[in-house]
Amino acid sequence: MSTSVSPDHEVIIVGAGFSGIGLAIKLQENGFTDYLIVDEASGVGGTWHWNTYPGVAVDIPSFSYQFSFEKLPDWTRTYAPGRELKAYAEHCVDKYGLRRRIRFGTTIDAAVYDEDANVWRLTTSEGEELTARYVLNASGALTRPKAPEIPGVENFRGATMHTARWDHTQDLSGKRVGIIGTGASAVQIIPAIADNVDHLTVFQRTPIWCLPKLDLALPGPARWLMGRIPGAQSVTRLLSQTFVELTFPISAHYHGVVPTVSLAEKAVLSYLRSQVKDPVVQEKLTPRYALGCKRPSFHNEYLATFNRDNVYLETDAISHVTENAVHTADGAVHEIDVLILATGFKVMESGSMPTYALRGVGGLLLEEWWDENRLQAFQGVSVPKFPNHFNVMGPYGYNGSSYFALIESQAAHILRCLKRARSQGANYVEVTKEANDAFFAEVLSRRTHQVFWQDSCANANSYYFDKHGDVPLLPTTTIESALRSRRFDLGAYNFEKRVAKVPVG
Repeated sequence: MSTSVSPDHEVIIVGAGFSGIGLAIKLQENGFTDYLIVDEASGVGGTWHWNTYPGVAVDIPSFSYQFSFEKLPDWTRTYAPGRELKAYAEHCVDKYGLRRRIRFGTTIDAAVYDEDANVWRLTTSEGEELTARYVLNASGALTRPKAPEIPGVENFRGATMHTARWDHTQDLSGKRVGIIGTGASAVQIIPAIADNVDHLTVFQRTPIWCLPKLDLALPGPARWLMGRIPGAQSVTRLLSQTFVELTFPISAHYHGVVPTVSLAEKAVLSYLRSQVKDPVVQEKLTPRYALGCKRPSFHNEYLATFNRDNVYLETDAISHVTENAVHTADGAVHEIDVLILATGFKVMESGSMPTYALRGVGGLLLEEWWDENRLQAFQGVSVPKFPNHFNVMGPYGYNGSSYFALIESQAAHILRCLKRARSQGANYVEVTKEANDAFFAEVLSRRTHQVFWQDSCANANSYYFDKHGDVPLLPTTTIESALRSRRFDLGAYNFEKRVAKVPVG
C-alpha cells in the first residue's frame, strides 16, 4: 500500500452518465484537472447506455434534454430516440476530452471517510481501493433495476429480462409475451413490440396518465436552418423549457395556486376515450389518482395499442409465477414464452442514493442516518457529517424538470464550494447542521400547494414517495432552482484546512 501524503485523485466522480459528464466538463472549465470518472458500465451514457429496449426515447422534448452549453441542432425528432442520446453522450465525451479520464467496468461498493488522512477511501467490487479528496456522486436515479416482489418469478423457465437490461438475442416474433408494469418504459415498449409478437399480455397494477406528444420528424433542411439561423436554437429551447415547466414543475408544485391539473385531466381523459374503443378497457386504463401524483408519460400509440386483438390488459393482481405462466388472483392462468419486467428502478430507496455504502464522520452510515432522520440533503447536494462528498441527485435536489437542468444547477453549487475551498487553501468542506435543518424545514413548509398531498395520490403507487411518506422533490420552479445553486450563502458550509494525521496510504 502507498504511503503517499496525497490521495490518488483530487476528485473522483462516480458515474459516467450525463451527470458525470456534466460535472467533468465544469471541473475542467474551472481548473480542476486531477479527476477520475468511474463507472460499472462498458461505455458512457448512464441510462442511455443501459436502456436499449424497443421504442426507447426521451420523454421530454430533445431541445430541453441537452446541456445549455452544448446544444445540438441535428436531433432527428422532437423527442429523440435513445440511440441519439447515447450518441450525444459520446459526442460530449469526445469534444471535451473526457474519455482518457474514464475508467469503465469499475463498480464502487463503498466509500468511507478517513478522518485521520482527510480523504475518501472508495472500495471497488474487485477489492481495490481508490482515494480522493472529494467524491462527487453522479450515479443517477434510474440506475438500479427493481425486480418485482412476486412469488415464483425466479422459477419461470422462459426468457426473462428487465427493460433496463434488454436481451437483444431474444427474438419475440410469434412469441407469447407478458410484460409486468405500465410505467414509462412499458409505455414505449408495448406499442413497439405489439405488431411482432403472437400475443401480448400487459399486467397493470396502476394505470398511468398518458398524454399525446408532438413527436415530429425533423428533416435535414430544418436541422440545417436551425444550426445556422442566429438565435434559432435558443428560441426553440425556450419554447421547449416552457412546455416542460408547465407540464410538471408548475403543475405539481403549485397545484393549489395554478389550477392547471384539473383542466389537463379533462383533456387527457377525453384523449383516452378517443383512442380506446372498448369502454371496459377504457375504464381499466383510467387513473384513479390526480395527474402529477406520479410522473405522467407521453406517447401517441400506447393507448390505441389496446385495441389490437393480440393485446390483453390484465388488471387483477398477480398471485404467482410458474415455469410457463403468470397466475392472477382471480385464478386465471396466462401462459407465456417471454416475461418482460417493466418494474422500474430503485429510486427513493436504500442502496440507490448513492449506489454505494457511504460512511462519514465517526463511521456514520448515510443509509442509517436517513432511516432515522428522513431523506434530506442541503439543496440535494450535501449532508452534514459527510464532508467533501457531493450529490447530483440527492433528496430535494430535483424539481421534476429536465435532468440537464438539475445537472447544471448542482454542478454550479458544487463548483462554488470547490472554488471557495481552493481560494482559501481549505481541504475540508462540510455543510453545517444549521443550514441543512433550515433548508429541510423550508422544503417541508412548501408542501401545501403540491399535488402529492391530495388524498387520491395514496392510490398512485408512485416512486416519488419514500418509505417515510415524504416526496423528496424540490418544490420550486426551475428558474428558482438555478438561482439558488448560484447564489446561496457559502456560509452554509464550513471550510477548513486540515493537516493529515497519517499518510493517505
